[in-house]
Amino acid sequence: MKQLLLLFCLLHAVLSIGQAGQFVTSDAISDCSGAVNILQPGSYSLEFTAKAGANKDFAAYPSLKDVSEKNSLWCSFKAPYSGRFTLSADASVGPLQMIIFENETKDVCDDIAKGKAEIRRLVLSNETHVGLDLITSPGVFYPIDLIEGKHIMICFLGNPKEKAKLELYIKFQPTDGELKETGGDRKVVDLRKVSGDPALNILIRDVETGTPVIANLSVTGMKNDALYSGSDFYLSVEKSGKIQMKIDAEGYFFVDRDEPVSAGSDNELVIWMEPLGEGKSMQIDEIEFVPGTSEFLSTSEPKLRRLKDFMALNASVKVEVQGHVHATGENSFAGQKLSEARAKRVVNYLVENGISKDRLTSVGLGNTKPIYPDAKFAYEEQANRRVEIKVL
Repeated sequence: MKQLLLLFCLLHAVLSIGQAGQFVTSDAISDCSGAVNILQPGSYSLEFTAKAGANKDFAAYPSLKDVSEKNSLWCSFKAPYSGRFTLSADASVGPLQMIIFENETKDVCDDIAKGKAEIRRLVLSNETHVGLDLITSPGVFYPIDLIEGKHIMICFLGNPKEKAKLELYIKFQPTDGELKETGGDRKVVDLRKVSGDPALNILIRDVETGTPVIANLSVTGMKNDALYSGSDFYLSVEKSGKIQMKIDAEGYFFVDRDEPVSAGSDNELVIWMEPLGEGKSMQIDEIEFVPGTSEFLSTSEPKLRRLKDFMALNASVKVEVQGHVHATGENSFAGQKLSEARAKRVVNYLVENGISKDRLTSVGLGNTKPIYPDAKFAYEEQANRRVEIKVL
């Protein structure tokens, strides 16, 4: 009996250790898996949550055992080309600390969880400023040279009791000559093997002024998925099909597009970017719900994360989340309540994953503002059944 009892205790202890070290998938910005994607060099305003994440991300690093994770803010950056990475970060309340990890495999968060990711910089400062620069000082270390495709995770650690603001400036200078200056705010990325060959020409433009916009362009569905930075892109298309694009630019709403392309012929796409501004709104496609409920469909997760990153990177922006439903006839009480519940569900997701509730309001508009008043097809009904955000 004593042997059985001892065996039970040992088994319980092993199971407890396994559960304690188990990592869960989390979209919170205080966890590595919920890191804010920095898709483009520039200035960003973020905010600490004053909460610990769901995971102990440093658990596999004995050298970090005394570093507190009680108020962490994670950011992700993937080098679109070979270049030198510098940054400057200032917290409204200190102290501010910073750890930068570099991936070994494709999954950098998994590398960190296993203790495989390399710690490229460790800044345990007592100041409110940290950075990477050629000119070093207390809290400022040397820049990091990254080859194309390298992925780094930046963990900022703030005062555990403060929802401090973090002003972040990131600069990434190419070292391989891929990015070509052509004057003004126009930057050309020409990846054709021979200049003049047929290409997919993608132009990023401001919808109000028509001027070029420097943006990060993520392309999947081609021979090599990649991330580029520029305003004018020339890409060789080796096979016909459909590509998926994600476009992000500082001070603009993000744009996601699926487009058919043809191999061996010239294709031109103009991506119109809407600048942020009071009263402007954006429809968030692909945030979908179980019919008749406010439960998200699993297919909504990528777009919810896109919205969370947008809010995290624009901490000065306040928005109203609007819920819309599809129904025929007059706006019903049930439709009104369902639209309100769906808008609140989106707000709750954002708050749960690190966005301050002070920046968010929600409203249900029922079926009072359909895109297609006389919807005849399923896609038109789905367009009516949508989520929008309006900048306040």
